[in-house]
Amino acid sequence: MYIDEILKSATETLFSFEILPPLKGGTFEEIHRSIEPLLEFNPPYINVTYHQEEVVYKHRADGLLEKKTVRKRPGTVGIASALQYNCRVNVVPHIICGGFTREETENALIDLHFLGIHNVLAVRGDPERSQKKFIAEPDGHSHAVDLVRQIIDLNHGRYLDEELQNSTATNFCVGVAGYPEKHAEAPNLQSDLRYLKEKVDAGANYIVTQLFFDNSKFFDFVNRCRLAGINVPIVPGLKPIATKSHLIGLPKTFHIEIPDELVRLVEQCKTNGEVRQVGVEWAVNQTKELIRAGVPAVHFYTMGNPDNICRIARACF
Repeated sequence: MYIDEILKSATETLFSFEILPPLKGGTFEEIHRSIEPLLEFNPPYINVTYHQEEVVYKHRADGLLEKKTVRKRPGTVGIASALQYNCRVNVVPHIICGGFTREETENALIDLHFLGIHNVLAVRGDPERSQKKFIAEPDGHSHAVDLVRQIIDLNHGRYLDEELQNSTATNFCVGVAGYPEKHAEAPNLQSDLRYLKEKVDAGANYIVTQLFFDNSKFFDFVNRCRLAGINVPIVPGLKPIATKSHLIGLPKTFHIEIPDELVRLVEQCKTNGEVRQVGVEWAVNQTKELIRAGVPAVHFYTMGNPDNICRIARACF
């Protein structure tokens, strides 16, 4: 079933979450065990992230550095297929710009279509760690909107090979990312909203937001989207704070603000175990308020550790 249809037809707020593919060498059994506790809350879909290759430098015996390209978490397409057919749940693999040419993107989409996976999340992705800014692959996409356009082209049977005979149109439902506190690289909130509208006008079917800790920022974001003519479903994304280092790392990484009250509560904690409890309680309150507001779903970023998400789900769903 298509995610936008699920969201539009929901009679109560749904629970969904995102997982990381296992590190290289990991198995499906490992990832299934980690998410099994979350499946009891009947998620209508699960997102599977994708990570572009990283460049590392290793010392050689002659003293020189050797450049190597590694992909630490391969297998998004395989994991997505295994989840969909073993757990009987819709999956939403991420399709990213970083590290892919247009042809490689098309090939990945063809594989997903062949496997019966018809929901994707189109995102640009973060810059490679050794880069200060995002650099697209030669003949790759620099912006998520271009990725959306390529997917929609396939939905109309338009492939890169214009001479392709008897091409089959795909039928992807496309999600995109939204940023209640704006993308880190956007000059301001209004320009970021224009970029989001471009993605929706290009064919995106729904929006899932970056994490936030102040619901008023999400509600304001939704209002601004509606005034701008963005009328697709908007799903709030949450990640509970779990360590004291998140007070510095999360704002720096995601360009978000942490409310003073949450900062005060975390700073009073003596251990990260206490921080996790504070994070769960804060997220429970956030979730309950979002449910009262009638959001179609609440989406959780597990970051490979679903324990605190389980505690939140038990309290709210």
